[in-house]
Amino acid sequence: MSESPVPHEPPIYRRIADGLRARILAGELRDGDRLPGENALMADYAIARATARQALAVLINEGLAVPRRGSGVYVRLFKPIRRHGSRRLSREQWGQGRAIWDADTHGRPFTVDHLEVALERAAEDVAGLLDSPEVWVRRRRYSVDTRPVQLAASYFPAHLVQDSAITLPDTGPGGVYARLGDLGAAPAHFTEEVRARMPQPRESALLDLPGGTPVIVIARTAYTSGGLPVEVNEMVLDSAAYVLQYDFDA
Repeated sequence: MSESPVPHEPPIYRRIADGLRARILAGELRDGDRLPGENALMADYAIARATARQALAVLINEGLAVPRRGSGVYVRLFKPIRRHGSRRLSREQWGQGRAIWDADTHGRPFTVDHLEVALERAAEDVAGLLDSPEVWVRRRRYSVDTRPVQLAASYFPAHLVQDSAITLPDTGPGGVYARLGDLGAAPAHFTEEVRARMPQPRESALLDLPGGTPVIVIARTAYTSGGLPVEVNEMVLDSAAYVLQYDFDA
């Protein structure tokens, strides 16, 4: 195949990427399969190495493939997690001792890395929201089907949660919201702000993100029935791993 452009047709690297994508979506190439390498594409399509690299880069940037240094480029398929904003935070979920992640994963295996549980001086914005100069922070990473999908940091007023299970790695059935309930500060209302951006280097490393993959950032504040803010949670999600669902009445 010649590299010379044909009028009204996309460039050849795009056509090669389209063909590989079609094979992936049709199931001919499955998760973990190795894609044809640069040398194979050069031989099959009579193209330059830079063109072959461009074709593979399209799939990497779309999140359909991931490069492995010294090994090649591999298919990266993942059934998206459907994150239901209200259902996962309902009192029915955590009030009965279930993890809110159970509402997201529907039986898919998930793990939590407790990266850090510590008492810290609060950043200015968090201190202002929680009206507390010191906070207990819980930083962790979540993986589903062994793939890292989310980083989260939860902040709690130190004077409220000191000496409670919220300051321990294992918070017990129902998680931190059930423990806030034990303290007489059960969440009754949540607000979430959602935005997208490119990841920071540390986030890319912890989430094992291919180049060009953006993240979804969710900032949530939990309030008691009396309007007292009791948690600020900052989450960074692999955008290719999630569908965000919000239900509301007209």
